[in-house]
Amino acid sequence: MNKLDLFFSRLIDRISDYISGHRGVPILIGVALVVLNYLLLIIPGVQLGFVETTNLFLHLGVIVGLLGVLLGDALG
Repeated sequence: MNKLDLFFSRLIDRISDYISGHRGVPILIGVALVVLNYLLLIIPGVQLGFVETTNLFLHLGVIVGLLGVLLGDALG
């Protein structure tokens, strides 16, 4: 196993240990990202280009929230 594989293995172990103890955190982060996306769209004068046109925070928020639900159920 090379150093990069070992690094990612340890990172995934740490993330799963944290999520198993704090199941609601990824869901709250997902909700916060969705709300942030909405606020960026309604505030006049905010020009973020790629982030605004693709609704990047909306999509990231949904993905993080769904992964939080799935990991919270699987680890709990």
